[in-house]
Amino acid sequence: MDEAIVLGSVVASSCVPALRGRKLVWIQPVDQDGVPNGIRVVAVDTTQSGPGSRVFFVRSREAAEALDQPFTPVDAAVLGIVDHSNIDPRALASRPLGSLPRA
Repeated sequence: MDEAIVLGSVVASSCVPALRGRKLVWIQPVDQDGVPNGIRVVAVDTTQSGPGSRVFFVRSREAAEALDQPFTPVDAAVLGIVDHSNIDPRALASRPLGSLPRA
């Protein structure tokens, strides 16, 4: 899972039936400090996020699994809105990158 900021919504003139009624959003992935990290992505929104919302999202196969029909062709899906987060800087300094425990 990664974090992102919602930039706005996307309107599609046509879509696969499994996406009818689903909102698409433009998101900018960010790091733990909120600094843009990576390219912008269009994601299907399973929440009620809006522009400026900080969200967490998944990519690839996990994105399709978040929908009712698991074979829907999507590359990213917003799964939740981040209300608050805090990271102890000592935890980041004491462990090599990528070795933080999973929640």
